[in-house]
Amino acid sequence: MSNHNNDDKFLKRAARPQTMAGVMGGFLKMFGMRASDSDLAARWAEIMGADISAVATLAAIKKMRDDKFNIVIRPTNPAYTLQLSYMADDITKRINKYFGYDAVGKISFRK
Repeated sequence: MSNHNNDDKFLKRAARPQTMAGVMGGFLKMFGMRASDSDLAARWAEIMGADISAVATLAAIKKMRDDKFNIVIRPTNPAYTLQLSYMADDITKRINKYFGYDAVGKISFRK
């Protein structure tokens, strides 16, 4: 008998090419490792791009009970809160791409 786990998710091939961050994030998660929260804060402008980092800063990263993260964002001006709420899906995708797996459970805004 082999020690191979019979999970189908590891036996199936991805239909489309994947990014290295996505592949490595999933691989590291299998071993219980993940990208650093503090690294996300340090690289916020690079990960979010000029359009989001110009109007928002990362205020906090909180781990929730389901092992996902609540990302708290502080707009540079409270008037940008509504605009950022419309961009929440894009922000979630960028952070998940950085971590390499579905890491964001909730995005909150602090004025």
